Amino acid sequence: MGRRNKVLPLLTEVTITDAGAEGMAVAKVDGMVVFVPFVVPGDVVDIQLYKKKKNYAEGRAVKFHAYSELRTEPLCPHFGICGGCKWQTMRYEAQLEAKQRQVRDNLERLGAVDCSGMRPICGSEQTSYYRNKLEFTFSNRAWRTAEQLANGETTHPNGGLGFHIPQIFDKVLPIEHCALQAEPSNEIRLAVQQYAEANGLEFYDIRNHTGYLRNLVIRNTSTEHWMVIVIIAKDDTTQLLPMLDILHERFPQITSLQYIINTKMNDSYSDLEVHTYLGTDHIEERMEGYAGRPALRFIINPKSFYQTNSAQAQRLYSYVAELAELQSSDTLYDLYTGTGTIALFLASMCRRVVGIEYVEEAIADAKVNAKLNGFENTSFYAGDMAQVLTQQFIAENGRPDVVVTDPPRAGMHERVVAQLLETAPRKIVYVSCNPATQARDLQLLSARYEVRRIQPVDMFPHTHHVENVAELVLVR
Repeated sequence: MGRRNKVLPLLTEVTITDAGAEGMAVAKVDGMVVFVPFVVPGDVVDIQLYKKKKNYAEGRAVKFHAYSELRTEPLCPHFGICGGCKWQTMRYEAQLEAKQRQVRDNLERLGAVDCSGMRPICGSEQTSYYRNKLEFTFSNRAWRTAEQLANGETTHPNGGLGFHIPQIFDKVLPIEHCALQAEPSNEIRLAVQQYAEANGLEFYDIRNHTGYLRNLVIRNTSTEHWMVIVIIAKDDTTQLLPMLDILHERFPQITSLQYIINTKMNDSYSDLEVHTYLGTDHIEERMEGYAGRPALRFIINPKSFYQTNSAQAQRLYSYVAELAELQSSDTLYDLYTGTGTIALFLASMCRRVVGIEYVEEAIADAKVNAKLNGFENTSFYAGDMAQVLTQQFIAENGRPDVVVTDPPRAGMHERVVAQLLETAPRKIVYVSCNPATQARDLQLLSARYEVRRIQPVDMFPHTHHVENVAELVLVR
């Protein structure tokens, strides 16, 4: 006889108490922590559990008995189905408070950091249509809601163009309107979907690796330059080029129209050739300088990394500049420099800047942007950070007076931390997108450094993500 699936309980009239990790909210029932998505602290709900472990459970709200005062209307018609922007129904002030607590809790609990120097979080002035890049996926399997299935709706018979459904790798939710990127982003995506459906262009089948249309990338800048990249799965542009011609005619805002042929089994395109069909092979962003310094220009190509919230990026870098307190005679190292945006933002404030990054294409972008802005005091090196940042490298490039480090979510390699402790710059400014790994690294650096000022910055409204900048001063 087969093993029966265990039926998990329904928890009734549970009050949601806090915002939690990964965009979930938190409740406590008989000492057990329960994680629930798409609810707000203060909601009173019935929770149907779908996962139960020894110390925690996960469930979904199936009935609301009372709505929280922190609740607001979602921006997006796809809220609750699309996996993004899970905090849309929480008032923005409450989101900021939750993120501030998240930073403090991680630093104090995981890193034993003294947070007396923590400042109020810097919120984003723009909380909708703030992103400058979105990536969409074509799938021959479109997600349909229970209501659509019950009504027998057959919209998007070719499949969906939009975002992957969480934890379902082969189905995509067709997006009608996304509140993350300004127009004509939605209009461009819908035009592509409509053309593809009308002309029988096959959407990609991720299970069998067949089909034609694979991905759509839309980028824009504050200078109103737009880039559109269509990624196809076959080395045949016969069906693609007429669609690109239609986009060119309908959307004069598109200054860079490109395509990529990806016949691989994965969606990454960093190693693939980009073909410029119409316009330039890049778009250009402009960023105000720090404290009245001249504005900076940045060339962005299809593979370039650039902070996706342009306005908040300028504020983030301004905090870095403030906390770095650079002197004109200083040598600055910018670790994990990416395309050199922070390095170039600070280059006018010191004698020399040395940037290190493992992605060679990013370093090429950094060099182009340094030349574009007339900086001759910058040097950029590509390679694994733990292998590049050695005593020999420091001897050849000069001992840093100040170090800015902005590592990926995993934080810094222990060899990099050890090298910083040995080199002992007078100050380290640590920028992090993951307060948990930042806390770990700050505890290691506490052997010689003391954390002073701490500045959280909200780069991604309506999500649980938060950036944090910490000032470390050499004390021993």
